[in-house]
Amino acid sequence: MTTAPDRRASTSVESPLRQGVAAGTSIGAAILLLTVGVLSLLQGIAALADNGLFVVGTEYIYEFDLNTWGWIHIVLGAVLIISALGLMTGTAWGRGLAIGILALSILANFLWLPYYPWWSTLVIALDIVVIWAIATWRPRT
Repeated sequence: MTTAPDRRASTSVESPLRQGVAAGTSIGAAILLLTVGVLSLLQGIAALADNGLFVVGTEYIYEFDLNTWGWIHIVLGAVLIISALGLMTGTAWGRGLAIGILALSILANFLWLPYYPWWSTLVIALDIVVIWAIATWRPRT
């Protein structure tokens, strides 16, 4: 009894369309990651430059000095920009660092919600989109 060949088996040559989609996804994720990094950097600079810009309600459990929050966002932004450069070059460490630092960015912006809720929500949404784009990208091996 003969069986038909398995058509699901991967071929040695991938389709150009699939490679183009993968490349587009990785470049798009890197650009979004760079955008999130710059936004985080600007958010930190704004917190350091003008303490009157951000107002927090009373009884906030995770209350830090605005200078501390500013430095947290500046460091996150710098690491996000570095991981974006690593992702643009297609490195594995860039992908891993990007997902890890984006998770920390989600946490930091969640804790930043009482200071600037709409901005934090926007950055959290961008972080989630970038994590999705990086996690679904399957680079050639």
